[in-house]
Amino acid sequence: MPNRRSTLRSALALTAGAWVGSSMAASTATRPVPADAASAVREAEIAFAATMAKRDFKAFAEFVAEDAVFINGNKPMRGRAAVLAEWKRFFEGAEAPFSWTPDLVVALPDGQLAYSTGPVHVKGKLVARFASTWRRDADGRWRVVFDNGSDVCDCKGSA
Repeated sequence: MPNRRSTLRSALALTAGAWVGSSMAASTATRPVPADAASAVREAEIAFAATMAKRDFKAFAEFVAEDAVFINGNKPMRGRAAVLAEWKRFFEGAEAPFSWTPDLVVALPDGQLAYSTGPVHVKGKLVARFASTWRRDADGRWRVVFDNGSDVCDCKGSA
């Protein structure tokens, strides 16, 4: 038969464990979740694309996550430094070589990851579609973690 002291210790341990568990659950439940992450990412994507039109490479860099992977064919660029080294050339001329805009943006319910996709144009002509994965970083800003593009087919010409 257990003595009173061991019973009391067991009860205290169970109570403490329940309190810690409920505190952890409460802190997870009260973590702020954006009301509409997809809208926030749509705005971020539009602002990201505007950096190209405005020829603002420094602003462009702010949208690229430190650990980003941009896929260029079969040659992924890993990390912000590699992405910026490759993309710098797109900001050298007075005129943007291409433009993009999102036509679909979706986000996970927890508001931490989102996906955007849309057309890429060169001088008004549709040439590709982009696909980007966005992450809400610790500072609350949305940044691109994965980016890829795919050419579109001019299917009218091939019958």
